[in-house]
Amino acid sequence: MSNGVILVVDDNPMNLKLMRFLLRSRGYDVRAAESAEQARMELAATLPDLILMDVQLPDVDGLTLTRALKADAGTRNVPIVAVTAYAMKGDEERAREAGVDGYLTKPIEKQVLLDTVQRHLGHRRPEGEAVANVKGE
Repeated sequence: MSNGVILVVDDNPMNLKLMRFLLRSRGYDVRAAESAEQARMELAATLPDLILMDVQLPDVDGLTLTRALKADAGTRNVPIVAVTAYAMKGDEERAREAGVDGYLTKPIEKQVLLDTVQRHLGHRRPEGEAVANVKGE
């Protein structure tokens, strides 16, 4: 039984591998896309419960894709968490204005990622798993 479907959109194979491993180890069904085009194909096949969206993509940037998904009736209610390696002052505000529901910076911290996913999916923490002291998004 899956804890939910998560679409990870990231053009870095190592980031995809890390997030896929961490999320699958917690029972999530993880789909992956390395570009906005691949993300759209995945979304046509399966509507995820959450999208982890890299801001820097090779074809269309993640914030442009987020705006399009939030404007579409079929995907507007899917929570989107922006993930970026190039966080500059004001980037989180721009991401929030684009419609993201959360914001993470790279390098990915295991517990921060898992806590963010659980918070946006509303899942209770698996039994026996410790609660990390996480600073706000």
